Amino acid sequence: MLSIRPATANDIPLILEFIRELAEYEREPQAAVATSEDLLRDGFTPNVAPKFRVVIAEWDGKSAGFALFFYNYSTWQGRPGLYLEDLFVRPVFRGKGIGKALLLHLAKTAVKENCGRFQWQVLDWNTPALDFYKSLGAEVMKEWLTMRVENDALKRMAEMGDEV
Repeated sequence: MLSIRPATANDIPLILEFIRELAEYEREPQAAVATSEDLLRDGFTPNVAPKFRVVIAEWDGKSAGFALFFYNYSTWQGRPGLYLEDLFVRPVFRGKGIGKALLLHLAKTAVKENCGRFQWQVLDWNTPALDFYKSLGAEVMKEWLTMRVENDALKRMAEMGDEV
């Protein structure tokens, strides 16, 4: 019933659908501005190291969910880490263990690729997800806060480097 497979460039339209559906769920549909060209350039250009990878979950041959991830590096551990950027299961397929299967698939990938950790973020209002992740052994890292600089603020910050 369930299969998980690596995405290919042919899946880009589907990946974009998942990204937009996730943005709707997270109450920020206007924030999902990625294009097919972006995904092709950064994840599926031949002979170029991909900046991300994607796995697709299918239930009875139907596209049910996806996980988009990439690697970071822990200087303290001296090993890569797997960072889950997006995990999404379409509402009609929820309750079938697909989200759990995607997470377990990525955990196996992390172990196989000698990663020292597997990390992701979750919105603080998403109690079902928080409870689910905790049931799998995940910890909420309360002492760590995410910092973000984007859009015009990122450009201004970059320009500050010209003054140094």
